Order: sequence, then C-alpha cells, then structure tokens
Amino acid sequence: MQEAGANLVQELAYTIADGREYVRVAIARGMDVDAFAGRLSFFFAVGMNFFMEAAKLRAARVLWHRIMSEFEPKNPKSSMLRTHCQTSGVSLQEQDPYNNIVRTAFEAMSAVLGGTQSLHTNSFDEAIALPTETSSRIARNTQLILQEETGVTNVVDPLAGSYYVEKLTADLIDEAWVLIEEVEEMGGMTKAVASGLPKLKIEESAARRQAMIDRGEEVIVGVNKYKSENQPDIEVRDIDNNQVRDAQVSKLRIIKANRDKNACEAALLELGRRCEKGGNLLEAAIEAARHRATVGEISLAMEGTFGRHRAEVKTLAGVYGSAYEGDENFEAIQKSVEEFAKEEGRRPRMLVVKMGQDGHDRGAKVIATAFADIGFDVDVGPLFQTPEEAAQDAVDNDVHVVGISSQAAGHKTLAPKLVEALKASDAGEILVVCGGVIPQQDYDYLKAAGVAAIFGPGTNIPDAAQNVLDLIRESRG
Repeated sequence: MQEAGANLVQELAYTIADGREYVRVAIARGMDVDAFAGRLSFFFAVGMNFFMEAAKLRAARVLWHRIMSEFEPKNPKSSMLRTHCQTSGVSLQEQDPYNNIVRTAFEAMSAVLGGTQSLHTNSFDEAIALPTETSSRIARNTQLILQEETGVTNVVDPLAGSYYVEKLTADLIDEAWVLIEEVEEMGGMTKAVASGLPKLKIEESAARRQAMIDRGEEVIVGVNKYKSENQPDIEVRDIDNNQVRDAQVSKLRIIKANRDKNACEAALLELGRRCEKGGNLLEAAIEAARHRATVGEISLAMEGTFGRHRAEVKTLAGVYGSAYEGDENFEAIQKSVEEFAKEEGRRPRMLVVKMGQDGHDRGAKVIATAFADIGFDVDVGPLFQTPEEAAQDAVDNDVHVVGISSQAAGHKTLAPKLVEALKASDAGEILVVCGGVIPQQDYDYLKAAGVAAIFGPGTNIPDAAQNVLDLIRESRG
C-alpha cells in the first residue's frame, strides 16, 4: 500500500484491517482461531522516514494484539504479529543511482530495528531496469552486513524507551485506530475496498506527496536537489522480451503435449464445479496443477463462475494542483493549456494506460491526477490491458496522446505494438509517450518504433506536461 502511495498511517491501518477481515472469514468458515492465526504473516514496505518506519512496526504489533483479543484465542502465539518487510521501490531513483544503495541500507536497518521477521532489500538499479547479478549481490550483502557486522540483531526492540520513538509509536497507534474504526463502520475491509474508499485515500496521498517532490519541498538527493552534472555509467541488464516469450510458449506447448489430457480436463471441470456449487477451491486448484493444468487454465476455470475483477477507475481532482496554488510557472502551463483549448476548440486529451501484467498503478494515477489539474482532459485505462485494447480506448475517447506507464520491463514489446495497433485503426496521428522504469539504452529503440517522448523516474510532472503539450502542437502543424 505504501508503494501505491499510502502514508504510513494508512498503510498501517488498512493492512491491519485486512488481517482482521481474514480472521473473521476463516472463523465464519468453521476454523478455530488457534488453528491458523499463528501462521498469518503481514507484509509492509519500508521507506525513508527512518524512525517512523521502525515505530510503524512497533505500532502494528500493538494493534494486532488488540484486534486478536476480540477473537479470544487460547494460544498466545495467535496474537503475535509476524511480518515480512521490503525496502521501498518508490524511493529508488534513476538519477545518481548509487545513492539507492544508501537508501536501501537505511530502510533495511529501520525494518530490523522495528522488529521485522524477514526482509527483502531492493537492488540499486531497480528504477532503471531489472537487477543485474552485481546489484542483486549488493542488495543481499546489505542484509548480511546488518546481520553479521552491526550487532543490531542482538537486542529485541532496541529502540524501546526512546521518548521520540515511543511517542511516534503511540501516535501511529491512535491515528491508525481511527481509520480502522472507519473501516469497521463501513462493514469491514471487504466492503470498504468495494466502495473504493481506501484506494481513493491512498491515491490522494500519492498525489500530494508527488507535488511536494516536484516543488522541492520534499528533498530527493540527486533528483530535485544536489543534482549531478554527470550521471555514472552502470551495467544495465537487457532482456530480450521476444526470446523470453518464445521460451515460455515453447514450455507450455511441451507441457500440454505430454500431460494426461483427460485427467487435466476432469480436474479443471471439478474446479469449475466447486466454484459454482461450493467446496475447497485451493484443494481443487492443487489437484489441477498436479495434472499439469497451467495457471491460466486454472484462472479461467474460476473466471467462468466468478468473473474477472475490474477495479472502478476514479480520478482525483484538485489534490495535486492545490499544492501549486499561486505558483507562477504552474499557472503559466495552465495558461498554455487554455490557449490550446481556444485554438483547437477542445482541451488536450490524454489516455493513461497500463499494459501487460504490471499491477503497479501509482505512477499512472499520479500522472492522471496531475495532468488533469494542469488542464488536460484525462482518461485512465484499466490495469492489464493489451495494446489492441489500449488502442481501441484511445480511438473511442478521441485522444491526442496515449501515455504508457511502464514498470515491468515490457516496454520494448508493448509500446511498439500499441503504435502498430493505432496505425491499424487509422489513428496513427495519436502520439504515444512513455514514462516509468525504462533504461536509457532503450530510448533509441522506442523512438525508432514510433514513441514520441520518454519520461524517466524523477521527471518533474509540470515540465512533462508542457513537453507533451508542445509535442501535440508540433504534430498538428
């Protein structure tokens, strides 16, 4: 949730509220609380607010014990919070990337001081491309140095008793509990999620923080302050997406050719029957996998009954722009947009899309919110679109530009396919721009494939909006 933009109070509250919902559902299904509660595990992100992050984990243990007391477990282990932590991906920057090693080390230490049971340390190059063996080794060794050389693992709760940390912990407990109670009033986390409230609050927080970064109020070393004239050359991992896809398709063909077709189909039918009539779906899915059913086939067997989840897309208004109230440069860009609208008879229109199997939409939502506040008409596509679906959305919405938000290293395949799909729909005049985790070495490839502009991590959003507006004007002569 933090990676999606949640502040620490929201992340803490909604994560614990999620846990409460799981416990309730399991008990409602007839399980004894002590049979499963001791095996529950949480997953928190750990960002750069060093003491707050440690206090967050301390607060989580108090809140979870409070929640579990409602269910009257007999085993004390049922009330103990266990958590895995991962250092923040959002805090990693493309500019001055070796700074990311320092960021990850501080985040990892904060998690350890807060009492995490297990830890994932990100590689320093993850804002640029998929990690190399060298960067992965540095990330792994960060943990080993903490464990073996610093002595921080020798004491349970080493920050206990610090006035500052205890105050932060108490404040987090109180503020998170207010949100947890708000969720309760809505009928629990399932109903809250269905209403879209937590998602909307998280997106508000993400937009507000991004505005602070773009204005320089929150310092990111090497990005909006202490910038370096010369960026270091680093090894970047290059993935041949077509080769990977061909290899995966080949494996699937071999599996399907050598499995017992009748047994596999029978297992999938049984899974579908249980979805419709009731029964243990996990057991049926495992049985289907034993007969070499693919993940896709297992998912489709369940989709026949349950359908496919599609999150309701809501865009915020005013959150990003309010941070720029009275800012002359921001108002100048808004004026440029208004002038375009007078010239063209309508505002510049952009479709923001997420294609492929990339479930991270923080960047896409922040861009959509910010561009809308600047004056663009913005449409937001759903997650997991195909290039053809995105192209159709662009045509249907009559947009000037499609903005691809990329994180999962699929840009070299998906962006060119979107350009081709637009041309096939006689909409080749629609511009395509990319943003997100794209290594510099791929820029020329994408531009040769028809991408008009690329905005990497750390790009100032108002500057990007002016750039996109200029591109639209140029394309229209």
